[in-house]
Amino acid sequence: MISLNNARLMRGEHVLLESSSLTIHKGQKTGIIGRNGSGKSSLFACLTGQVALDAGDLQMPESLRCAWMKQETAGSERSALNYVIDGDERYRKIEAQLQKAEDDHDGHAIAVLHAELDKIDGYSVTVRAEQLLAGLGFSTDSFANPVSAFSGGWRVRLNLAAALMAPSDLLLLDEPTNHLDLEATIWLEQWLIRYPGTLLLISHDRSFLDKVIDHVISFEYKNLFMYRGNFTSYEIQRAERMAQQQAALEKQQRRKAEIEDFVRRFRAKASKARQAQSRLKELQRMQDIAPAHIDSPFRFEFFTPEKSADDLLSIKKAEIGFKEPLLKNASLKLHGDSRVGLLGFNGAGKSTLLKTIAGELEFLSGDVVSSKHLKIGYFAQHQVDVMDMKASPMLMMQRLDPNVREQEVRNFLGGFDFRGDRIAEPIHNFSGGEKSRLALALIVWQKPNLLLLDEPTNHLDLEMRHALTVALQGFEGAMVLVSHDRHLMANAVDEFYTVHRGALTEFDGDLDDYARWLQDPDGTKAALSSGNRDNKDSRSQKPPAAIAVIDKKDQRKLAAAAREQLAPLRREIRTLEQKIEKLSKELAGIEEKLGDATIYEEPRRNELTELLRQQGYCKAELGQAEESWLEKSTELEELSE
Repeated sequence: MISLNNARLMRGEHVLLESSSLTIHKGQKTGIIGRNGSGKSSLFACLTGQVALDAGDLQMPESLRCAWMKQETAGSERSALNYVIDGDERYRKIEAQLQKAEDDHDGHAIAVLHAELDKIDGYSVTVRAEQLLAGLGFSTDSFANPVSAFSGGWRVRLNLAAALMAPSDLLLLDEPTNHLDLEATIWLEQWLIRYPGTLLLISHDRSFLDKVIDHVISFEYKNLFMYRGNFTSYEIQRAERMAQQQAALEKQQRRKAEIEDFVRRFRAKASKARQAQSRLKELQRMQDIAPAHIDSPFRFEFFTPEKSADDLLSIKKAEIGFKEPLLKNASLKLHGDSRVGLLGFNGAGKSTLLKTIAGELEFLSGDVVSSKHLKIGYFAQHQVDVMDMKASPMLMMQRLDPNVREQEVRNFLGGFDFRGDRIAEPIHNFSGGEKSRLALALIVWQKPNLLLLDEPTNHLDLEMRHALTVALQGFEGAMVLVSHDRHLMANAVDEFYTVHRGALTEFDGDLDDYARWLQDPDGTKAALSSGNRDNKDSRSQKPPAAIAVIDKKDQRKLAAAAREQLAPLRREIRTLEQKIEKLSKELAGIEEKLGDATIYEEPRRNELTELLRQQGYCKAELGQAEESWLEKSTELEELSE
C-alpha cells in the first residue's frame, strides 16, 4: 500500500498539490490524469525519490521494488539486447558475482549463485529480453545494433523495454505509447493487463487507458481525486459531478445536442450496418462523457471548405515509394466526404502514401486524377520539427493571411488555448504539445477540403485530443488519417484500409476486428486450420458442371420466396426507423426546453427534474431502438448476400 497524507508539492514557486491525501492499494492499475503542467510527472519523481514533498508524508513499503521508464537515453555502443537486459539489475549483479566466483575457482559460491539465478529465472533472461524487443517492434536483425544507432523514438522504446524487464512490484510509466505504433500499443496493452504488480500510468491515449486501468487519479484544483473504474467510467463520474453545477448545465446540454445530431446524421448515411453499429456505440459514449470536458480550454471547429467536389482524388494502379516502391498497384478514390483510416505496421508505407498524396513525393507510376478544387491540409508526423522556431503564432498566421486582423487571430488561436502575450512569443519556447496545437491551427485556418493527418495526436494531452476528435466529427470535407489513437480513429473515420506487404487493401471491419487480424495478418493459421493445404482458397474453385441450370421461372419463384421471407424483417426495420424518428423529435423538444435559462431557477426545480427524467428515459429508448435497428439491418444485409 502507498499513501500520501496532507501532501504539498511545488515546482519552483508554483503549487502543484496542496493538502492532498491518497491511498493506492496493492495490485491497482491506475491512470494518472491531469492537464499538462498539473504535476503528474512531478508525482512520479516524488514516488521514485527524485524529489521530496514540500509538506506532508509519503509512505511506501521498504521492500517495494519500483521500476520506471526513463524519458531520455544517451547514445552508447551497448547493444539493444544488452541494454534491455541491464534493466534487470539483480540479474546483472548475480552475473558479475558469478564471473568473479568462476575466476576465483570458488565452487561453493558458484553453486549458490546458480541457485540464485534459477530463483530469479535468470536462465531465460535473453529470451525474455528478445520477446520484449520483438513485441515493441524491433526486428531480430536490430537486437545487436548499438543504442547510438537508434533514433530518439526507438531509444524511448528501449527505455520502455528495460523498464518492463526489471522485476517490480510497482511500475511507473509516463507516456509509454508516445512513440509506439498501433501494433506495438496493442502488444503493450496485453502485457500490462497480465502484469501482476501495481501500475501507475500517465497516458493521453484513452483507448489504451480503458483497456488497462481499473482506477483513475485525477489532478483537480491542486488536489488528487480517486475514481474507481477505467477512463470512460471516470469521465462519466466526473460528468455527473459537474452536471450538478447549474451554471455548466446549459452548456453541457448544448454540447450533447451537437453530438446527438452528429449521431443521427451518421446513422442516416451508414451503408455498412456492422461498421455502423461499432461507430454508433463510440459516438453514443462520446455523448455521455461530453460534460466531463465542459471546462476544457480548447474549443475549435474546422471551417466549411470554400469549394469541394464529389470526386476529389482518384488513384489507380499506382506505385508509391522512393527508388523502390513500398506500395504497388495501389488504388484509392476519395470523394468529397470520404473518411479513411490507414492501418498497418511501422514502415509499411502509410506515411509515404500520405506524403505522396500531399505532393511532397512523386508517384512512381499509375493514374492520378485530382479535382481542380482540391485543397489539401497536411499534418506530417514530424511537422513540429520543421517549423520556424523564431516565428510567433501571430507571425505564422500573418504569413498565411497578410490581411488578417489581430483580434481575429486572437479569437481564433484562443480556441487552441493560445492567449494573451503567448501568441507573440517565439515558438522555440513552446512545448511539443503547443507546437502540435499550432500546426493544427494553421491547417484549420487554410480551409482544406482534404485533410491528411499523420499521427496528429502526438504530444497532445487528453483534453486537446477530445477537442480534435469533436472537431473532426464535424469536418465537412474528406480525410485520410494515420493514428495509433484508437479512440480518434473509431470516432473520426468511416472506412479502413490496410497497408501491408506492399498492398493497399480495403479492410472490412472495425478496430476490434483489426486487433484480431494482427494475430494472423497473412492468414497462415486460417489456411493451416482449414485442413486443405493443397487448395489455397476453396471458395475460389468453380462449381461442379453437374449442377442443374435453374430456368427463369424457377428463379422468379425463388426470388419471390426470398422476398416473402425477408418481408417481416424489412417491416421491423421500417417500424424501428419510425420509432427512432419519433423519439429523436421528442428528445429535441425536451432539450429545447432545457436550453431555456429560466428552467434552472429555484421556482422551476420540479419542472427541471421532470424534464431531466424524461430526457434520460427518451435517450435510453432511443439507444435501444438504434441498436435494434443496427442488428436488424446487419441481419438483413447478411441474408441478402
